[in-house]
Amino acid sequence: MRASMSLLRREFSAYFLSPIGYVVFAVFLAVTGHLFSLSLGLLTARGPKGLSYPMQLMVNDVSFWLVYLFIPPLLTMRLFAEERSTGTLEILLTAPLRDGQIVLSKFLACYGFYVLLWLPTLLYLPVLLDWEWWTMQSGIDPWPVVTTYFGLALAGAMFLALGMLVSSLVKTQMVAALVTLFIGLLFILAGLWRPADMDTSGLAYQVLYFFTVPLHFERNFSRGLIDTRNVVLYVSLTLFCLFLTVRSLESRRWR
Repeated sequence: MRASMSLLRREFSAYFLSPIGYVVFAVFLAVTGHLFSLSLGLLTARGPKGLSYPMQLMVNDVSFWLVYLFIPPLLTMRLFAEERSTGTLEILLTAPLRDGQIVLSKFLACYGFYVLLWLPTLLYLPVLLDWEWWTMQSGIDPWPVVTTYFGLALAGAMFLALGMLVSSLVKTQMVAALVTLFIGLLFILAGLWRPADMDTSGLAYQVLYFFTVPLHFERNFSRGLIDTRNVVLYVSLTLFCLFLTVRSLESRRWR
């Protein structure tokens, strides 16, 4: 247990020892801050230009998903690829840690930094929810915000697990980032540039909807709805990728 915590602390602190973590933080906060300012104007607007839900614009805007697309590759590319390129992976595999403990420690450290990215956005909520401090009540239903953060937590776990699996299979960080970016495109890009006149009752749209993360937020999470199909997709892919990452490390022991 102590060895696992030591590895977790090492991996988490590594994000603050390289410029990548700070760049991700700065760009992410800049984009979410800009979308927050736009949301304030739309929440007070009337008619079709207004917003029905507090975080509807922040998680449905194209610029948000374009930035979000790069976060998992940048956070996961170094987890195993860097260890392999520097020759420290063999040392790590000989440590008194099981492969599952290594994978879980690295994943939790990466996921912890992902959660840290979202913590500053909590400062937006009192304004978005029209919070009254003297009555401790919000003028807007907070449930859509809860479901939005819930969806972001699950989607983030899935993308990070996918990126960590890729990092365990390739030799360089650049290749790991590019492959993870391509996989992320499969889950994000279709929802951003789908045909406007696409039949939502057709089979093609139903298949597209099942795998496309932005559509999950557009139709469910940002509206205060939770579709169990989306939850099953995120959780099952996260666990499956973690399982494959453990097997990837185990196969390296036999080489």
